Amino acid sequence: MFSVVFPGQGSQSVGMSNEFYNKFDLFKKIYKEADDILGYSISKLILEGPAKELNLTQHTQPAIFLVSYSIFRLIKEEFNIDLSKAKFFTGHSLGEYSALCCAGLYSFETTLKLLKSRGLAMQNAVPDGEGGMIAILGSDINTIEQILDENKKKFQCYIANDNSNFQIIISGLNGDLEKCVSVLNTLKIKNMRLPVSAPFHCKLMNTATETMKKILLNTELNDLKNKIISNVTASEIENKDLVPDLLISQINSKVRWRESIEYIINKNSTYFIEIGPGKVLSNLIKRINKTVKTLSINFEEDIKQINLND
Repeated sequence: MFSVVFPGQGSQSVGMSNEFYNKFDLFKKIYKEADDILGYSISKLILEGPAKELNLTQHTQPAIFLVSYSIFRLIKEEFNIDLSKAKFFTGHSLGEYSALCCAGLYSFETTLKLLKSRGLAMQNAVPDGEGGMIAILGSDINTIEQILDENKKKFQCYIANDNSNFQIIISGLNGDLEKCVSVLNTLKIKNMRLPVSAPFHCKLMNTATETMKKILLNTELNDLKNKIISNVTASEIENKDLVPDLLISQINSKVRWRESIEYIINKNSTYFIEIGPGKVLSNLIKRINKTVKTLSINFEEDIKQINLND
């Protein structure tokens, strides 16, 4: 049984989806609709850049969603492959919005507008350049939680993403991150600063949470056609009316990606199809469980490899 996963921020690159856009009129049509909805040419940013503009959170979030949604539509309408038969849909951070849209809960237009607002709110929650994120490699979450707890009087950093068995992302203000790095280096724990300008998925995002709360609680919900795994709970969303509160919590809560994938595998779904730019999620899933099968869809040739009987 297969499941479908949708990537989040960090998967973007200038020129992503170029082959699809150049070859399929459906892609051009959807991109034009997105430009009209957003009021600027998100399609040009995706196809031509510049990277500096594409990497701004307010642009990155709708851009990655647009690529993912367009590929999902293309697979169904041009190749007659029905991914809605998946056991679960889930996405990493903003990818959860892609999953919810493709599962029918939010319309295409609504999702674009939500992610435009979410990107702006998250970008503005902390002054540009005052906070960031660090990837910690080769250490498990219990070890990192203990380090943060033992040093909480020296600095305040937060686990933002539990991505895989040996990849943890932490968020914080720059001064706190520097102190944390010093401790990690002393303990010979490998770490690296990520190219983001804000500390996502922690309580430093509280102003963004308040902004999105007002928007999400007043956004219309359609019927949910597929089972969704929540980033916040790492389990199935049992009732569509719970979605707004979960998305609100998601902004300042850690992304429980490792646990989400383990939950799906334990439900006997061992084939993951990644819909969106790059192969970040496929690589993470392989680190979580080496025995499962993954397929990332970035080119037409990838679509031809889809086998829903796996």
